Amino acid sequence: MIFIGITGGIGAGKSEIISYIEKHYNAASLIADDIAKKLIQKNMDLYYKIVEEFGNIILDSEGNIDKKILAKIIFSDNKLRLKINSFIHPSVKKEVIKQYEKYKKENKIDFLFVEAALLIEDNYDKICDEIWYIYVSKENRRKRLKESRHYSDEKIDRIFASQLSEEEFKKSSDVFINNDIDIVNTYRQIDREILRVKHLEEMNG
Repeated sequence: MIFIGITGGIGAGKSEIISYIEKHYNAASLIADDIAKKLIQKNMDLYYKIVEEFGNIILDSEGNIDKKILAKIIFSDNKLRLKINSFIHPSVKKEVIKQYEKYKKENKIDFLFVEAALLIEDNYDKICDEIWYIYVSKENRRKRLKESRHYSDEKIDRIFASQLSEEEFKKSSDVFINNDIDIVNTYRQIDREILRVKHLEEMNG
């Protein structure tokens, strides 16, 4: 089983690419955001840690963490963003490793993908066989975020500022996927890289 990390800035189309891979190959995926959502549910250890740090202001009427309120707080204050990341990301990575070991032991899939914006910052290159960077220009990512999520320019600017630059993503990744042209072109690139990796694995026994 080959373990590949998928990363890139917000709005780069990582989820769509993961969906394509799962439909066309014997593959499974781990989505960091989905894992984080489960880990901060009420009565989880991480839930109490976050509430203790930020207070009841981040809770909704049912006592659950309101992710929109939390996001608004952390993206307006870099120190708070780093603080919450120091809580959430180690827990997410621990769960990713746990799931990786499970899939590896079962030996039923050819590829396992993990998708997260902070793969590079969290040193996933130490556990992944390769890191793939999904590239889309800032202009097109901004357009997508406005159309699909109705984000304001101010919110987009704050998120962009909190993420790695294109140069940093490229420098730390093994594969560059250009998703800035059209999705058919992107799928061709994915197919090519999948075949390359499979060939390498076969050569290595």
